[in-house]
Amino acid sequence: LILLAGSSAGREDPEPGPVATVESVDISRYVGLWYEAAKIPNRFQDQCVSGTTAEYTLREDGRLVVVNRCRKEDGSMDEAEGLAKIEDTVTHAKLKVSFVSFLGWRPFWGDYWVIGLGADYSWAIVGTPDRKYGWVLARTPALDDAAWDAIFGILADNGYQKEAFVMSPH
Repeated sequence: LILLAGSSAGREDPEPGPVATVESVDISRYVGLWYEAAKIPNRFQDQCVSGTTAEYTLREDGRLVVVNRCRKEDGSMDEAEGLAKIEDTVTHAKLKVSFVSFLGWRPFWGDYWVIGLGADYSWAIVGTPDRKYGWVLARTPALDDAAWDAIFGILADNGYQKEAFVMSPH
């Protein structure tokens, strides 16, 4: 019997550290149309079977209009319009998003953290501090292997499980 020093046999994996955002987001480069390349499945996208996109438009007050679209099983399009506000005004990497409005009042806001970003803004990774939600966005419907390698590395560094993500058909 040989025992290896430093063996992790019988030990649980340590809890991952906190989710880290990118150092900065240039909102003027981030706005526009993004294709959903992958996501952690969630109940509010259950109706979506393909063609999921997110379009961001900057308002004069510094908030962003968010329009999510997807194709449903019957071929029709589903659309949800929301509002995003920048929470971290230094990095612009932490936002809050709301898709629920009662006469202009928005009682529910969800975390939207940019945790990965291609140097050319060709892809982005959006997550939440509890790792319950996650999306990979791209400027085109497909990403190359090098981009996926970088993306999966960032997800792993942030404690996300690669297996939690499903590819989004277009």
